[in-house]
Amino acid sequence: MTDILIVEDDTELSMLLTDFLREEGYTVSAVDSGARAEELFARYGARLVVLDINLPDVNGFAVCSKLRESADTPILIVSARTEKEDKLNGFDLGADDYIEKPYDIDLLIAKIKGIFRRRYQRSIISANGVTLNLADKTAEIDGQPADLPAKEFELLALLIENQGKALKKEYLFNTVWGSDSESEMQTLHVHINRLRRKLGDDPKDAKRLLTVWGVGYKFV
Repeated sequence: MTDILIVEDDTELSMLLTDFLREEGYTVSAVDSGARAEELFARYGARLVVLDINLPDVNGFAVCSKLRESADTPILIVSARTEKEDKLNGFDLGADDYIEKPYDIDLLIAKIKGIFRRRYQRSIISANGVTLNLADKTAEIDGQPADLPAKEFELLALLIENQGKALKKEYLFNTVWGSDSESEMQTLHVHINRLRRKLGDDPKDAKRLLTVWGVGYKFV
């Protein structure tokens, strides 16, 4: 399942939003028609749909209604149509929010993050081919189930929740094991090495779990 499905016939705007969201770690698919949106959604699903109204084939309101028939996936309408009636129609058809164009892309991404945080972050986090279910403590790496003992799971979850940020070794150790733990810092290194093996990372050329020399580690 993709994270975000963008339905937008403005190619430049669609590509810009796609690039920004991918930089934030989301998996994104983008289409320029309602028919293609319905096809991809039926085949792959999505955790969020960003939907334009003025599409070349069908009205975006019809797409919203169609998607809502089969799923409760959050739908975020973005449209140049700013009349009160249009907004009310969008909400009546099941949209979760309605954003006017032109929009500030940083504010739009903040809204998207808020939707994911409220709907998904408490149970599922996903980045760079790794998906962790925080509710039942299960993990998938590149689509395959992965056996992660409790501390490995906690450590990887902490790194993914702070994706792209270098976390100090002391912070990682104190958060996962506790500052009063009888374990030693070497325990952190051992768990990092185990995670790298399961992630398929070469310590000398890591692609996901990187060493930041003089600081600690980060997940990218």
